[in-house]
Amino acid sequence: MGMLIAAAAVFLGIHLLVAGTRARDAVTGTIGENAYMGLFSLASLGGIVWLVVAYNGAQAGGENELVYDLGVGVRHLAPLVVLLAFLLAVPGLLLPNPTSVRQEGAATRADAVKGVLAITRHPFLWGVALWAAMHLLANGDTPSVLFFGTFLVLALLGTFSIDAKRRRKLGAAWDGFAARTSNLPFAALASGRAKLKWREILDWRLAVAVVLYLALLFGHQSLMGVSPFATG
Repeated sequence: MGMLIAAAAVFLGIHLLVAGTRARDAVTGTIGENAYMGLFSLASLGGIVWLVVAYNGAQAGGENELVYDLGVGVRHLAPLVVLLAFLLAVPGLLLPNPTSVRQEGAATRADAVKGVLAITRHPFLWGVALWAAMHLLANGDTPSVLFFGTFLVLALLGTFSIDAKRRRKLGAAWDGFAARTSNLPFAALASGRAKLKWREILDWRLAVAVVLYLALLFGHQSLMGVSPFATG
């Protein structure tokens, strides 16, 4: 379990204490943006691999003490909630988005707020948050709480970290984009700052999300060793 705790701490640390902070600005000012992005990508990939290995090791080693069990009803909800996560995250990755890596210039586009960006300017991270939260509710053993809790914390706090980073870098261009969107899902729609256009939602990006979701749903047991369909 100690290895999993260490992996979670390092993974959160490199994202929350470096990326999005002034420490990142200092590093990029010294070694350049490209070198920083290369090193950060390697560190992130290494962190994810370490997390997965430590998680599997903790479970295989019998360190899976049950912290809570919310019942089979919660587990029956998992496929639906994860579908919603995919419908946010995948189109969010496929749209030009000023919050995404190397897409800061999209903030000045007149049509920057389109599709799922009208729901939230961080669709990928909120999709990850939904995925992690659902798995956290459905799996109450200690390794799962640490593993999925790490991704939930990172996704939620990451939205604020990215906002701060973009605000420092883009200034007025970011403020204009942020004023037409919201971090909290549906907040900009509720206030009238954004408008949801279904023709921008029901496009090829949504189809890609559904295909990927179905592939993972029916391949989940083969890939993860656990059925996504609750029994009982």
